[in-house]
Amino acid sequence: MGSFRLVIMEKKTIKVVVVEDSDTIREGIKMLIDGTEGYSCVGSYLKCELMLKSIERLKPDVLLMDIGLPGMNGIEGIKEVKKLLPDLTILVLTIYEENDLIFEALCAGASGYLVKKTPPSKLIEAIREANEGGSPMSSHIARKVIDFFSRKDVVRYFVNGQHQKDATILTAREKEILGGLVEGNSFKTIADSLFISIETVRFHFRNIYKKLHVHSQSEAVAKALREGIV
Repeated sequence: MGSFRLVIMEKKTIKVVVVEDSDTIREGIKMLIDGTEGYSCVGSYLKCELMLKSIERLKPDVLLMDIGLPGMNGIEGIKEVKKLLPDLTILVLTIYEENDLIFEALCAGASGYLVKKTPPSKLIEAIREANEGGSPMSSHIARKVIDFFSRKDVVRYFVNGQHQKDATILTAREKEILGGLVEGNSFKTIADSLFISIETVRFHFRNIYKKLHVHSQSEAVAKALREGIV
């Protein structure tokens, strides 16, 4: 009589690295992450320079980055991390709410922007959403982003020599998916709302990026808002 093995699929732990110069805040975030099932803080640093020495070895899923740091600031740190790990998901967690800093962080490669007063449960949720492909932001930060990206003086960052009339028209499905991203939804939330798989959402996003001549979620959102695509 043949035998069989029951294979139990283990849920993947989300590995997080934290860069924060306040010992109290850094340790608090580390304890929160390590104390939440399915999450692990694999590294915590007070300076970008120290984090950059270990980030490739640690291979985290999400990096939580402050902006106001001693030495190299967070925005420069994001740029340096992206050179080492281009696909790493980075969330900014800071006290700063200035439009220019938000914009610079997103252009540098951050996937989301949260303020430090974000409740612990919301922070954990944001890490999960970012890991699943979303762009979590505090509601008032999202409003600032929309307002800032709508300004005429930031158009040059996204046009790349293409006139608006040259933008390729997206399909109805692609517009639905891009609309979900503009609203700040994760890939999973978008997939569930449209009754399709996450892989299908990713496939559509690859097409959206090509058609809009962009390379990131932030650029796609900015162009969609500016040109009234969604």
